[in-house]
Amino acid sequence: MSKYQEIENRIRAQIEDGTYSAGSCLPGEHELMEHYGASRDTIRKALSLLAQDGYIQKAKGIGSIVLSINRFAFPVNGVVSFKELAPTMGNHVETEVICCEKTHPDEKFQKYLKMNPDDWIYLLQRVRRVDGEAIILDTDVLNAAICPGITREIAADSLYAYLEKTLHLPIAYAEKKITCQSATNQDMRWLDMKHFNMVVNVESFTYLDDARVFQYTSSRHRPDKFVFRDFARRNPKA
Repeated sequence: MSKYQEIENRIRAQIEDGTYSAGSCLPGEHELMEHYGASRDTIRKALSLLAQDGYIQKAKGIGSIVLSINRFAFPVNGVVSFKELAPTMGNHVETEVICCEKTHPDEKFQKYLKMNPDDWIYLLQRVRRVDGEAIILDTDVLNAAICPGITREIAADSLYAYLEKTLHLPIAYAEKKITCQSATNQDMRWLDMKHFNMVVNVESFTYLDDARVFQYTSSRHRPDKFVFRDFARRNPKA
């Protein structure tokens, strides 16, 4: 690892642990040079990496302003399990498995997962409750030949932990689409919809590192509990 990457990692860790809080400024370049025993060019490379990743904003005459890193309320831009996300969502998070069955794919899922009518899929449906409110209804369809042995207990705990740690599947990436849709009878039955008649649906196709699609997911969210935040930096063309 190069010197500037090491410095960037150390400053990043200090931002993440709150040593440098959002809105504060990092020490100046000269102070950082002395602290890390590094050249100005090395410090500037480290700060440039932090800026590119959305940890700081370099402002002329002010310095390097620390940005908020608590911006991903829902990781639409990542492949993350609900169990991995749960600690950021509330004080008490639970999953209820309402369907876990092995069946044959209908025409839609044959097309989605590139399967034949006599192939097998696992159909999972799970209600996600946060602080006592049912706010997410997840439907997952998985290719059973790629993902054998799924049980209700696995679905209630962590599906991705089973796929990666037990089956050793190399999950690589997902394609996602977000739409607002009218609430269905199933949404109204399983979710605490209050006065809402719409849901935010996050539809995704997840792939292995050999580009095989193995999972289709429809994740239906009560609209007041869905927030998508991301960080984007404009790079104007010359």
